[in-house]
Amino acid sequence: MNKNRLEAFSDGVLAIIITIMVLEMQVPEEATFEALLKLFPIFISYILSFIYVGIYWNNHHHMMHTVKHVTGGILWANLHLLFWLSLIPFVTAWIGEHHFAPFPMLMYGFILLMCAIAYYLLQNLIIREHGTNSILAKVVGKDYKGKISVILYLTATISTYYHEIISGIIYVLVALMWLIPDKRIEKAFQKEEE
Repeated sequence: MNKNRLEAFSDGVLAIIITIMVLEMQVPEEATFEALLKLFPIFISYILSFIYVGIYWNNHHHMMHTVKHVTGGILWANLHLLFWLSLIPFVTAWIGEHHFAPFPMLMYGFILLMCAIAYYLLQNLIIREHGTNSILAKVVGKDYKGKISVILYLTATISTYYHEIISGIIYVLVALMWLIPDKRIEKAFQKEEE
């Protein structure tokens, strides 16, 4: 099965997710700085979630370059990932509207945790289908960054019981950790071409 439809569908869903998030931000009724300032928590939650969706899009794009063929299992694992990503606009709006209250922050962390697990499952299924000598298997290696992310998301969700600021800091740290572009897949393809 060709991977082009999977990539096109995934790109479309991710574009819709970003569109929904930006549409959640309502224009202030008044034309004052104070009215705009009231939207600050919503804007901050949008920025963080936009970064997360962008990170997933970027990593998904790179991962799909390593795929030679798509199986039914890969299609379902990809849909599983898209399901959890599609909930990001909901929790983004929730934490923004309620100024990063504990329970919405816990749910935000839970959705991010499920996204990370779904991505990990998709990645491992692709590796299993393509073999341990595949490009993806070689570049992912032990996937310390992915495993650390899951641990940090768990820590952040538990931290909401103590203080939601701790959770917010952890969510930002994980995003910063993934913002650094991973060139391993690109380098592997360059080596293969040489």
